[in-house]
Amino acid sequence: MDSCINSGSTGEGSHDFARARRIVKTDEFSSVFRLRPSQKSAHFVLYTRLNQLPHARLGVVVAKRFAPRAVTRNTIKRVTRELFRQTGLPAIDCLVRLAKPVNSKDGPATTAKLKAALRVELARLFAAQLKLSGKPALPPSSPPPPRSP
Repeated sequence: MDSCINSGSTGEGSHDFARARRIVKTDEFSSVFRLRPSQKSAHFVLYTRLNQLPHARLGVVVAKRFAPRAVTRNTIKRVTRELFRQTGLPAIDCLVRLAKPVNSKDGPATTAKLKAALRVELARLFAAQLKLSGKPALPPSSPPPPRSP
């Protein structure tokens, strides 16, 4: 049990979304936003910037005006984080921003169809970024290299 706690705190080689893998500070968000968008899709814009860390970091911006219900906003964030973990991007800062409305207050907050559409769209963005980076990605679940005695 103790090893699970320690491995999750660094965020390296784990499936959680540790603080080390998040963009949390306002100036970090701003420095990535200043750059031109690297990818666009029907609903999302992806901004990227190289970082000096051994892993990629993610920030997600979902405005209330584009997803009026909290359930929808949280679903978008959850799907984005899941795909980010699965993609295993190189050492870059990724900022995903919802740029167009995904639903209104009239319809259901989330549906299986909406989740599937968001998942496909975000997977394409991350895959395109992985291809553009030209660097081999580390699988997100790969263990650290063994130490020599």
